[in-house]
Amino acid sequence: MVQEVADYRAEGILLAGAGRAILLQLANPAIGRGVAAHSTFTERPVNRLKGTLTYVYAVVYGTDEQVHEVRRRVNRAHAPVRRIPDESSAGYSAFDPALQLWVAATLYDTALTVIEKIYGPLDEAAADAMYQDYARLGTALQVPPAMWPADRAAFGRYWQEQLAALRVEAEGAQVGRGLLYPENTAFWYRAMMPSARFLTAGLLPGQLRKDFGLTWSDRHERRFNLTMRVLAVAYPKLPRGTRHWFKDYCLGELDKDLHGNGRLQQRQGSRA
Repeated sequence: MVQEVADYRAEGILLAGAGRAILLQLANPAIGRGVAAHSTFTERPVNRLKGTLTYVYAVVYGTDEQVHEVRRRVNRAHAPVRRIPDESSAGYSAFDPALQLWVAATLYDTALTVIEKIYGPLDEAAADAMYQDYARLGTALQVPPAMWPADRAAFGRYWQEQLAALRVEAEGAQVGRGLLYPENTAFWYRAMMPSARFLTAGLLPGQLRKDFGLTWSDRHERRFNLTMRVLAVAYPKLPRGTRHWFKDYCLGELDKDLHGNGRLQQRQGSRA
């Protein structure tokens, strides 16, 4: 049982779930269309992943200044992602609170899934603390607090309803394939992708594996379960500094952007 409620949020092992969260988001048709039309995610996957996790770390651990900065960055990135409905398609907007709720929900459910596979079930206090932390990820942007399910039981109902309604459309599938099988990225990133695809497939619901064209079999399932058991033994034994390195790195880089080279002062001067 996990007894410490403060450390799971910074665990580097959460990176293992990044592909799952992204594909769950893309399986929402509106998000899939919006990303396909406006995002450069598949061209710059490392930068986009770092940006998303910097937002998570800043909201959970950061100062007011850091939270303000990541909100500004996300709003700037979302500004072009709007579409007016026409006869052939529904409109969508990155500022739609229902879509932002789904994005935050995928981050929470994925983090919970990974943490419990490595550390075992959370106790009630840790589970409630984690749930409240992830509520802040959504409400830090445009999700009204009342939209976030009131408790974990309500979230469970919301989650199952959303999963039942998901359908991967062509645009989302195309972006997902570009992410899973990158071409114009660094060699080290392409080299790690077979392992990343395997973990992503193992963590996804079965239907979404099929929708995104991820091969899975009983042999894959046995190998995945063995991998999780090995990680559950080995990962918690790593030094805390190693396990939390990526969180410290992202927040350190954010501080450099805020205070280095006079960027913060320039922004403040432009608003004066």
